[in-house]
Amino acid sequence: MKIEIKIDENCVDPKVLIVTDKVTDEINEIVKRLSGGQSQTIAGFQGGQVVVLEPEEIVRIYAANGKVYAEAEQGTYLLRLRLYEMEQRLANKSFVRISNGEIINLKKVKGFDLSFTGTICVSLSNGTVTYVSRRYVSRIRHLLGI
Repeated sequence: MKIEIKIDENCVDPKVLIVTDKVTDEINEIVKRLSGGQSQTIAGFQGGQVVVLEPEEIVRIYAANGKVYAEAEQGTYLLRLRLYEMEQRLANKSFVRISNGEIINLKKVKGFDLSFTGTICVSLSNGTVTYVSRRYVSRIRHLLGI
């Protein structure tokens, strides 16, 4: 494979052009990586083992007792990253912070209960019930269009 870079001072946004005789798996992988569509795996620790977690598997990420945990459908895993680092890492995914100590996956939400005064009750797909803190309520309402 040849790689060529052309410097053009008039170019505002970088542009990638792939010239090929046919679309192969290698070309598809390159396009996927360049478009940011690659899956970003996360290392979780459980019982002395390292488990690779895909962001789609994670229901919520929360802090407890000075540690950060990822709760997935198959169990709870200890993470070595801080909560704000996980928030940055998952920013372009379907994750949203609901309190100072918790981030949820919007694709794993069963429903929002707005009947509580000042907070929002969130039911997750694995049966966990959590709450949006008052500080983040307006952000969630805006995100949901309410």
